[in-house]
Amino acid sequence: MKTFVYVNRLALLTFVCAGSLLGCSQEENPTTVASLELLSTSLGQVITGDAGKTLYFFAGDAAGTANCTGGCTGTWPVFYQETPTVGKGLKAIDFGTITRTDGNKQTTFKGWPLYYFSKDAKAGDVTGENVGNVWMVAKTNYTVLLASQQLVGNDGKNYTFDTKEGTGNSLFLVDSLGRTLYAFANDKHNVNKYTKADLSNNSTWPIFEASSAIGEIPSALKRTDRTDFAAITAVGKTQLTYKGWPLYYFGPDQGVRGNTKGVSVPRPGVWPVVNATSPEAPN
Repeated sequence: MKTFVYVNRLALLTFVCAGSLLGCSQEENPTTVASLELLSTSLGQVITGDAGKTLYFFAGDAAGTANCTGGCTGTWPVFYQETPTVGKGLKAIDFGTITRTDGNKQTTFKGWPLYYFSKDAKAGDVTGENVGNVWMVAKTNYTVLLASQQLVGNDGKNYTFDTKEGTGNSLFLVDSLGRTLYAFANDKHNVNKYTKADLSNNSTWPIFEASSAIGEIPSALKRTDRTDFAAITAVGKTQLTYKGWPLYYFGPDQGVRGNTKGVSVPRPGVWPVVNATSPEAPN
């Protein structure tokens, strides 16, 4: 059996003057203004906060915990509103709140903590995209996203992206909810060699099903010469592939964002994670 070889790499208030000796009085604005909206930018529609400033996801937060802390938040200020209102194209149910390790709160979108980028000067700026290969403008329709964290196998051991035991963050593909995606070393280019026709083994390594129309992907995964993503039909299901590798979940990850148990099953290299440095699937 082959194994992979990698190169690691806000309710607004207005003040109304009565023009009397009593001066100005303060009252609530009767018009509700959305504090979270979609705005068209050079990168397409992105989620924005106050004054139309772009919001971002951090690959290090794939597990749903905010890992931009300390000095990091000087460059990437935390976005939080206790009761945000949402504009057209957004759903309030997709937004939540977490408590950070420093005790402060942060607003999330589909579990991803939201941040601003300090160098964005005006509404619609998206200069934080792909900074360090780990920052991504917040969008509603990503097909895949990037995670950056320690890989921990089903055996409890730490692994690195080159499928060896070791510590250190690895960059890899996850779905829009932060759930890890894997490749199978025995697959061929755009050919699923694992899933049985009766789907009897699909619960162990479920096919990552996707629409035939690929949605948004982070710019770190885009190429000008070609697209690395495709949709194939495997045992009657539409499966997303990356660089020719059909993509799967690992059942024992139990749908928990950030779990990477599959990297050690049945041994390292058989079910690796993938990213832009991964090799092309063989024909």
